[in-house]
Amino acid sequence: MRLIIVSGLSGSGKSVALNMLEDLGYYCIDNLPVKLADNVVASAKESGDQQNQKISIGIDARNRAEDLAGLPDLISELKKKGDIDCELIFTHADDGVLLNRYSETRRRHPLSDDLTGLREAIRLERKILAPVRNAADLVLDTSRTSVHQLREIVRKRVDQREAGRMSLLFQSFGYKHGIPGDADFVFDVRCLPNPYWEPALRELTGLEREVIEFLESQESVGRMLDEIDAFLQNWVPEFVRENRNYLTVAIGCTGGRHRSVYICENLAGRFSAKYQNVLTRHNELTENRATA
Repeated sequence: MRLIIVSGLSGSGKSVALNMLEDLGYYCIDNLPVKLADNVVASAKESGDQQNQKISIGIDARNRAEDLAGLPDLISELKKKGDIDCELIFTHADDGVLLNRYSETRRRHPLSDDLTGLREAIRLERKILAPVRNAADLVLDTSRTSVHQLREIVRKRVDQREAGRMSLLFQSFGYKHGIPGDADFVFDVRCLPNPYWEPALRELTGLEREVIEFLESQESVGRMLDEIDAFLQNWVPEFVRENRNYLTVAIGCTGGRHRSVYICENLAGRFSAKYQNVLTRHNELTENRATA
């Protein structure tokens, strides 16, 4: 049986993720009280072939705070049973992004009322859900992610991850846009020669041949790539041994379009030889993508 628990801040894409899982064949239950999760699992076990069952549960801040605090222990107990591939996915976004989304949709935040404004409701929700986020197998920062992109991430990174195998994501970003809030490792490559200052390369990206050739000709780029690779080759296996399902490596340069993209693609190519579920995502390119 595969059980995916989806939680997160209101307006950050939790429902989008849950709907995508439903489209992928999961039996989905939204806004479930934490205390009923055990009952759902027990009922599913009694109903049929556990091996082919896929269930997803949405849990949000409308649960009692003490119940949410106990969710990590519940998940730990489910994992110990051995017959359930259980994981917790958590979505979040920056306050400004959440405020804009609520302004655009004109929906009411579930924790807001006559005495609690939207900004305070978001702050309160972050506090209530902190134990859940801390226990998450995968944290998704959707601040700069569209609905379509989030659906693709869920499909390629969550649904296609095989039980017992890690999903390894190399994510490029631009420091001028901020560091991704879901990275496990962050490497800064702004010290490398910048194709942006070459007029013929400025409008291109690290995916294009001219930029690749420019960066390959720089000794410091090769040295940086080899040293990041060596570090990760040493330490990623330790995360695998700790049964981590997801690991995100973020590579940042100034604009996030040249050097970081090139480094990510090269690292993904190197690690694909050893790990099955290796993905790339480029935050600052026109088409953010999560491709095998």
